[in-house]
Amino acid sequence: MKIGVLFFGVLKDVVGRSGETVDLPEGARVRDVLFYYYARETPRFEAMAPSLAISVNQEYSGADRVLREGDEVGLLPPVSGGSAEDGEVSGEVPGKEPGEVRCKEPGEVCGEVRIVRERIDKESVVARLKQPADGAAVIFDGVVRDNTRGRRTLYLDYEAYEAMALKQMESLAAEARARFGVRAASIVHRLGRLEIGETSVLIVVAAAHRDAAFEACRWIINTLKKTVPIWKKEYFEDGAVWADGEAFPEEIRRP
Repeated sequence: MKIGVLFFGVLKDVVGRSGETVDLPEGARVRDVLFYYYARETPRFEAMAPSLAISVNQEYSGADRVLREGDEVGLLPPVSGGSAEDGEVSGEVPGKEPGEVRCKEPGEVCGEVRIVRERIDKESVVARLKQPADGAAVIFDGVVRDNTRGRRTLYLDYEAYEAMALKQMESLAAEARARFGVRAASIVHRLGRLEIGETSVLIVVAAAHRDAAFEACRWIINTLKKTVPIWKKEYFEDGAVWADGEAFPEEIRRP
């Protein structure tokens, strides 16, 4: 059976391609994809394998999952990471506008989730979210800085497993509303080349009370930086490197 395999970030450089189709026997499992590359690729791939997360059809998966004809397997190195100081493609869901988050009540505004390639318009995102009942609107504006570990940064380049990233971002927004009791949450992330001072990710949380809004906003950015499949390449005067990411949480990572 034919299985599509996708590579991202530094792993794409290690194997020298962004994806391919492989032939596996019926009944093969996700772990067989890893064994396939152990046998064919460089020792560097084998060294990276314990830090990889695996997705099947844009959902995180364990290594024992049985694959079916036409499945899409993503081999995902640790995502962009970083601290909480650090043309549009948007999710299509039947019955709602692109980027809009489905709410419980008809006509309710509870946020938007988007991946874009143009400058993020912070004022417009905030204006679309705020409602008269809100007592607080907390904004996290992730900005490209001019240095990394003592090296002067020229610019950044972001890439993503876009369809999966949008699903994960929508899940984060929904979980934040439920977990912290906030009314609404918007997440907008930019891809492509970003210059110094530009916004890479914008998170806006609206709630009746500030404490819940602050907590939800911090939780969203910290979780996004560990679990959403977006990778960052940093360009310096003497070369470029993929940003080191934190290991995936244990419930996601399946060595």
